[in-house]
Parts: sequence; structure tokens; C-alpha cells
Amino acid sequence: MKSINKNSQLPQAGTVMESSESDVSKLAGLISAYAPHEGIFELQIPGVYAIRHSRANTELMHGVAQPALCIVAQGSKSVMLGQEIYEYDASRMLVYSVDLPVTGRITRASYSEPFLGFKLDLDPHKIAELVLKVYPHGLPRVHESRGLCVGQVNPSIVKAATKLLELMSEPADAELLAPLVIDEILIRLLRSPIGSRVSQLGLAESSVNGIAKAVSWLRTNFSLTMKVEELAELAHMSVSSFHQHFKSVTSMSPLQYQKVLRLQEARRLMLSKMMDASTASSHVGYVSASQFSREYSRLFGSAPTRDIARLRDYSTQELTQIGL
Repeated sequence: MKSINKNSQLPQAGTVMESSESDVSKLAGLISAYAPHEGIFELQIPGVYAIRHSRANTELMHGVAQPALCIVAQGSKSVMLGQEIYEYDASRMLVYSVDLPVTGRITRASYSEPFLGFKLDLDPHKIAELVLKVYPHGLPRVHESRGLCVGQVNPSIVKAATKLLELMSEPADAELLAPLVIDEILIRLLRSPIGSRVSQLGLAESSVNGIAKAVSWLRTNFSLTMKVEELAELAHMSVSSFHQHFKSVTSMSPLQYQKVLRLQEARRLMLSKMMDASTASSHVGYVSASQFSREYSRLFGSAPTRDIARLRDYSTQELTQIGL
């Protein structure tokens, strides 16, 4: 298992660090106000969220993360994509550029100092529009195409996120000014060291964009039989190129990706809809109950019936509101 901890190029001690800590503290205060209790809260502006968790997770949270910028103002969190572990806190920000089935866990939080997070959904169309302004002479070379990346937090982005949350108290101002502040956040994100990777989300000809189309089809049709040739055509790639780019972006093969989506949905159905294992497995596209049980156990650590019984003793809100 590979642990990825982007901890290089941290700010130097002194004025810059003090200013950054002050800005993060101010952002934490606003998140705390807009997330008064446990969970993830979508604010007045669609696609903007405040997140609070008051204890570290012993249970791994499985879900599909959508394109978003995630900033931690207090506490820390880890996300697992395939066998890779990404850790981030107030010194690092995380970006998803495609829909990814991931596992998340709050690693530092308490009732006196809860985990406080800010999340902004990323719109590929808006990214595409801003890329032309940020990179008028062409994009810098992209050496990594993984659909998840962690980079050093940018104090200017933290300030802009704080400005965005401050607008929420003035609905009339928020309606007019929030789109401008969101543009500022995205422009600063695109100009950051991870900006060239974020830009791939909005480029029609990028491999990330092509894989995103295939991923979208898989998310909508995960219970159907998958034909790699058709997915490759959808992504405008040859089959061999599609396999290579899909694994590069998602860290897994198309078949593995579909399998994780199926198992996550089956788990959700059993937990929230009270379906039995046989019905849930059939609903998500499994023909063999034994294969379903075997693959479920491999992903979640125990057989379906035993896993669901254990989860029902756990807080449902904590299972569904981690804000992946």
C-alpha cells in the first residue's frame, strides 16, 4: 500500500506562516458557524459545502467522490484510492478531477477541536472557460494524470474561500458576488502548482476528460454488462490506450472500477433500504451470489450479512456524511 504525503515546499516560518494560520483560523470559525453539528451542509450557493466531524473514524467510509476542491481548516483526513493513501490537513489541499470510488477516514478530530472542512464542486465547463484566460499561450506539460491530487495549501485560496463564506450572511450580495469569488478560487487553483492537472478537467481533448465520460457512463449504468470497446469509443481512444489512461486516472481497471461501484451500491441498499444480500446483489448486476459474497468480503472485510449487522450499530450519519 502506497502512502502519498505531499509535504514538500511548506511555507517558511515568519510572517507568511503567521498570516496563513490566521486565515485558516478565520475560515475554521466560519465553517463552524455554517456546520453547527455533525455532517456536510450545502450552503446558499450550490456546490459550496461546510463539513464538521467531532471524532476520528474507526470505520472506513466508502463512497464516490465527485470533482471538487477540498480544504481542511482544522483536523486531518486520509483518502484511499485503490492502494494509494492521500493524507491532508490545514497545510495541504485535495482536488478530485473525476468521479472516483474512494475510502475516506477522519484521522484527527475531537469535540473540542472538530474536523472542519470546506468543499467546492468543480464545474468542467467553468474550468474550460477559465483555462483559456489563465493559460493563453498553452498549458504547461502534465506529468501525472491521476484523478486525485494533493498539493500545498495556497493562502490566497484560503482567503478567497473565507471571503465566499462571509458572503453567505448577505443573501443579496452572495447572489451577485459569489460567482466572482468562485472564479477567483478557480483561477488561483489553476495558477497553483497543481493547476495544470486541474485544467485537464475542462479540456475536451485531454485524457482526463475522455476518461471522465467513460466514468460517467459507468456510474449511470454500473449494473449493465460493460463493453470496453464501447467505453473506449466514448472516450475517443483505442482499447489499449483507454485501458492505460483509465488506470492512470483512476488507479484501477474499468472492470475493477465497475466492481467497486456495484459493491458500494449493494452495501448502501442493504443498509438503508433493508434489502437482503441476494436481492441487493441481483439489483446491482451480479448473477452469482457466491461471487458477490466473495468480492464483497474482499472489499469490505467481512461477509455481507455480518458487515451490515455491524454497520447498523454505527452512526448512519457518520457513514453517509463524511463529505468525500
